[in-house]
Amino acid sequence: MSTSILPQIGSDALTDEQVIERVLSGETALYELIMRRYNQRLYRTVRAILRNDDEVEDVMQDAYVRAYRHLGDFAGRSQFSTWLTRIAVHEAFARLRRGKRTQQFDDESTGGGPDMIRATTIDPEHHSSNAELGVLLEEAILSLPENLRTVLMLRDVEELSTIETAEALSISEENVKTRLHRGRALVRKKLYARVGSNAPSTFSFMGVRCDQVVRRVFEMLEEEGLSQKLLH
Repeated sequence: MSTSILPQIGSDALTDEQVIERVLSGETALYELIMRRYNQRLYRTVRAILRNDDEVEDVMQDAYVRAYRHLGDFAGRSQFSTWLTRIAVHEAFARLRRGKRTQQFDDESTGGGPDMIRATTIDPEHHSSNAELGVLLEEAILSLPENLRTVLMLRDVEELSTIETAEALSISEENVKTRLHRGRALVRKKLYARVGSNAPSTFSFMGVRCDQVVRRVFEMLEEEGLSQKLLH
């Protein structure tokens, strides 16, 4: 795809529901709005599960294609963004189950020992810039067990509500609260206090990488003949 539709249609001009309705009506190019709107969230969410950028982009693309195929099945019982995030989470865990990654996750039963949260022991006093603190925060979050870091990513970085996070991960709200509390404790309150409102600026997925995912998704849809016709 050589050009973007965003200069003609602002990213905030249409609601998700309006975009879906128009895509289902044949304006398939508008699907780019969905991808541009949620690339950041899906990247952060899948990154919390897989921790490998190449695999993350593959999963994002697969999730977008799967969501496109089933746009007609979206019933509106939850927000579209939650529905899309749930698809990405499902795709990420499916990849884990297929054994396509080699790095072993830290088991939750190992607890929060010094080795696991080594990145958080760095003295923030020696890192005055927001960029450096952002790097420390990313390292600290990625050092957590998968079930904790995914909740932390959605709640504290993506700033989803407890209800939205529970829906996206298919767990209870109480489970979200418990995991969030444990995750925050491991990352260290002092580190979070220093980074503060800069949390949403971490795990950036913009520019060329964002363009690449959009292009690849449309190529995949064209190969399957889905760019002209949606499967129901």
